[in-house]
Amino acid sequence: MHVIAHGGAGGSVDEPNERQAVLDTAVSAGRREETPVDAVIETVRQLESSPRFNAGVGGAIQSDGIVRTDAGLMTDDREAGAACSMPGVEHACEVARVVMESTPHVLIAGERAVALADDFGIETGCDLQSERTRQRWADLDTLETDTPRAQLEWIQDKFGGADTVGAVASDGDQIATCTSTGGRWCALAGRVGDVPQIGSGFYCTHAGGASATGAGEDIARVTLSRRAVDHLELGRDPQDAADLALEEFEELTGGLAGIIVMNRDGITGSAFNTEAMQTSKTE
Repeated sequence: MHVIAHGGAGGSVDEPNERQAVLDTAVSAGRREETPVDAVIETVRQLESSPRFNAGVGGAIQSDGIVRTDAGLMTDDREAGAACSMPGVEHACEVARVVMESTPHVLIAGERAVALADDFGIETGCDLQSERTRQRWADLDTLETDTPRAQLEWIQDKFGGADTVGAVASDGDQIATCTSTGGRWCALAGRVGDVPQIGSGFYCTHAGGASATGAGEDIARVTLSRRAVDHLELGRDPQDAADLALEEFEELTGGLAGIIVMNRDGITGSAFNTEAMQTSKTE
């Protein structure tokens, strides 16, 4: 099994070696799985459980003090599932899999997505704030009202961040990709970015798969993951596909992002225009 994963594109991180070790362990776990879907789910699950990443535990806190998680999953036969805006759900990737495999839909949101997770035995009601995010939230000035307009005014100089996690896997026959996030720091409560949107945070066809990370609004505006896979379909190798997609993204938006790409043969590529983006892949 070929697997590549990223831990998010953004600024420099604390304890990068320890963070890299988590990525390496997650990829090794995914490699042992029997199918590409199992591989990306297991890889992303491990990253969601680590407070070192902005997904699951340690996810970004929205303007009302709540962490909401999103994830998307897709295979090369264009089966897809996504779930978003879920408070208290650590393993958003598993909910995306339920949507893909057990419903006729491709995206379910909010409390109904949480109820779906609970009904399929996925743990809900989790405390997703890590020690780091809890302290960062406590250091902010208090929001005295929770109306959307007041929240918008409060987040003007606080909204930001560009991390997420994702993985792509291929066994030489089938391909799958999965992306998961806690969103962006101090986003307006209920905000949903690129991650659960097909073609933006994740995309997969017979040619290969991609997982994006970065400024979600900009990624969604240009469907970054689809652009990378389109280049694979035109016959470009994964590194060229990643470079070209990011170049187009930067020209169109001026934003910050990163992307990982894998073709059916397990050949990979990655590109980013942020200060850092840690990745790991099988050899």
